[in-house]
Formats: sequence, C-alpha cells, structure tokens
Amino acid sequence: MDNKKVFFLIIGLLVLGVIATVLLRSNGAPAGPGPYDSFATCLKDKGAVFYGAFWCSHCQAQKKMFGTSQKLLPYVECSLASGQGQTQACIDKKIEGYPTWEFADGSRLTGEVSLTKLSEKTSCVLPE
Repeated sequence: MDNKKVFFLIIGLLVLGVIATVLLRSNGAPAGPGPYDSFATCLKDKGAVFYGAFWCSHCQAQKKMFGTSQKLLPYVECSLASGQGQTQACIDKKIEGYPTWEFADGSRLTGEVSLTKLSEKTSCVLPE
C-alpha cells in the first residue's frame, strides 16, 4: 500500500469512529426533568444565590447534591478563569469563602449547606 492509501484509510476509520460515537451517544433516552428541578427553581425565585468557584471541591459537592437539577441553580462563578483571583461581582459582594449562599433577607451560609437547611431558609418545598 502506498502512503496515500494508508492516509485515506486512517481518515476513513476516524470518520467512522466519530459517526459511531455520535450515534451511540444520541440513542440514550432524552434527559427528563431532574428530581430537584422545582426546588432549584424555587431557590432562585426566592432570591437565594450560590457563590462558588470552579476549583472548589465543596462547591462541586454542593452542586452534586442537586444531581441533574444543578443546571437550574442560581449559581455565580467567583473565580477568574485562571483560578487566580475573584470576579468583580464577588469582590463587590464581599464573598470570602466558597460555597457561600446568600438569601433575600441578606443572611448568608457558608460551606456545604444541606438541602434541608436550604429549604428551611427559603420555605421552598424539598421533594421527597
């Protein structure tokens, strides 16, 4: 085989691999609503805000509590993309640690906050 044939064979295999990957991933059931969608939406509607940083393990654990519903959280990223420093919005809010939850009444809770505690602070109903 000459080099051109080998090149086109490799390209063809790569294209087939990409197509197969796309087809396999798209055959899964469409993602339905998450178990905490209404809870996360209620938190936002009640004025709660979750301040965090992408590199913060406690923030990641907090998000994980919400499962697929985390996409609906009233989340504000405080870290600069470099991970070195804080966004102006979080400086202005005087966010000193992550995660920080701020509520409509101005009160705050820092660290990983249980869903039960978030429910108590906001009167949002926690799904069973």
